[in-house]
Amino acid sequence: MNDYRELRLNLKPCSEDATDVLAALLADAGYESFVPDRQGLTAYIKDELFNEDALNEALSAFPFEAEISRSVSLVEGQDWNSEWEKNYFKPIVVGERCVIHSSFHTDVPAADYDIVIDPKMAFGTGHHATTSQVISALLDIDESGLSVIDMGTGTGILAILCAMRGAAQVNGIEIDPGAYENALENVSLNGQADRVRLHCGDASLLHSMPRADLFIANINRNIITGDLAAYVSSLKPGATMLLSGFYEADIPVIMEVAAPLGLTEVSHSVLNDWTCLKLKFN
Repeated sequence: MNDYRELRLNLKPCSEDATDVLAALLADAGYESFVPDRQGLTAYIKDELFNEDALNEALSAFPFEAEISRSVSLVEGQDWNSEWEKNYFKPIVVGERCVIHSSFHTDVPAADYDIVIDPKMAFGTGHHATTSQVISALLDIDESGLSVIDMGTGTGILAILCAMRGAAQVNGIEIDPGAYENALENVSLNGQADRVRLHCGDASLLHSMPRADLFIANINRNIITGDLAAYVSSLKPGATMLLSGFYEADIPVIMEVAAPLGLTEVSHSVLNDWTCLKLKFN
């Protein structure tokens, strides 16, 4: 069976920090995918792993002062690829140069870079404003011959695009085992296994990798600020860093940590309040 339980949590007040912490607590309880929004969080767990006591324990550890309302529903086993095709995952074109689609799509626009992604539940398809902005930024950077690190690679979209654009080597790091396995499949689907090396883990793996000319982290504000020193230690002098997964209003929070580490802002883009921040390492 591939039945899932869908957990909906509404928070008052709600913030990005709060949903980040909730997702982390629920991940420890076995939940495997998360969709945050401005009202709260939707999380998914395999039906056979759902446990009311474990859920209550996770929520009791939530450190924020907030009113939490919840509901749980059963999502019956189905052809998830078909569901993505019908309801969620449509081909997307970024900058009229990069198209992202699944292997089950048949009507796909032509583009310079054609990326095939077969997502598993909610690991990322390129539709989110943060991912599309990072893709746009990458299309404006000459990756030829560069060493690239993609932190929190998810489905591997950004790593695959860098390889397609001529990066000499791309190291992608993903902490979620399910997303890591999905990224391996997608890298193979796109014929980039010779250039993209994937690793399951966190920022502690960075010390064992070649220093990067280009570093990408599309995660969230708290993880980025917490791990930014480790990111910087993996950069070559003059390296470029692209950071996303947070709102434009969070840029001062990021820069408060980034500036003392030798990072300066080059530019940033904004889409639906989300931003992609381009930095230079001096």
